[in-house]
Amino acid sequence: MTALADLGIAFGRVAFVMLFVLNLGGLLGWVERKQSAIMQDRIGANRASILGFRVLGLFHPIADAIKLLTKEDFRPARADRFLFGLAPFVSVFFGLVAFASIPFGDTLRVAGREIPLQAVTLNVGVLYVFAMLSLGVYGVMMAGWSSANNYALLGGQRAAALMISAEIAIGASIIGVVMIYGSLDLQEIVRAQGELLWGWLPAWGIVTQLPAFVIFLTAGIAATKRVPFDTPEGESEIIGYFVEYSGMKAGMFMMADFLETVVIAGLTTSLFLGGWQVPYLTAEGFRFPWGWAWALPHLAVALLQVGAFVVKVCAMIFFMMLVRWTLPRFRYDQAMRLGWLGLFPLSILNIVVTGLVLLLWKP
Repeated sequence: MTALADLGIAFGRVAFVMLFVLNLGGLLGWVERKQSAIMQDRIGANRASILGFRVLGLFHPIADAIKLLTKEDFRPARADRFLFGLAPFVSVFFGLVAFASIPFGDTLRVAGREIPLQAVTLNVGVLYVFAMLSLGVYGVMMAGWSSANNYALLGGQRAAALMISAEIAIGASIIGVVMIYGSLDLQEIVRAQGELLWGWLPAWGIVTQLPAFVIFLTAGIAATKRVPFDTPEGESEIIGYFVEYSGMKAGMFMMADFLETVVIAGLTTSLFLGGWQVPYLTAEGFRFPWGWAWALPHLAVALLQVGAFVVKVCAMIFFMMLVRWTLPRFRYDQAMRLGWLGLFPLSILNIVVTGLVLLLWKP
């Protein structure tokens, strides 16, 4: 029975995370429409209704799903049948599983059991997330090549080049974070950010590694292949790597971009914004530097942690959408130059400076 209970708990953790990411990714289509409408002084999506209720346009994702499911599934005559059908599933799969090692809370104690609030507990969780994000580019390359369309192939090649330049900058930028907190385990990194600097300032990554935060977020937006880094699918230039796709397969590529946005927002939250940490909240409740204390039940603490994580992720998604509807698209050569001659050298410089600081401050 114990083994069966452990299996059920593990399945529940995975199911919770997958449902959270899928639902949030699906909702981002509505968020993008409404946020862009607000920024451009428009009303936005509000026509879809059920029994006369429109609910701020929240039924539009349902309408979009029905439309995509009922559209013709077109496949070019010269396309590679197997790879053409597999590509969208590969993109969505790796975008979905990348979130698995990102912690959304500390530990929940129920009936004498300690349940990590994390789908998969890994001591190298950072490497796992980057590995999954890197493998997602295979779906894009497969789509471009299997479509038997030169424009789609060019878009796939651009996507691969963009992902390489972005993820090298991402990997180099987080080395400073790993040096500061001394772990590749995302849960341990988040726990370390609960310490206080000078007795009052939370040691979040944005405080201890501000340059790395800026580099990581810029490269992370590039990794999602969205404006201003949507060179793989620029309508005015090459149309895009999934130009030959229709119906739900085209929708899956759009969903993959939203899932990657959620993953980058979750990773940014865990590495730089304290993850599930709430300032001055401990396992027993709030303890303020000036001496006040407020005890809370364990369940209340766990709910506050999960709520803080969700709020931070949503705030990061809002900011990334803000960038998406504010900046114009980079040219392909500009995007490559920013990655290789801007972000990467700055991340190496951040590693050197972090090492020197740690060497000088080492007791």
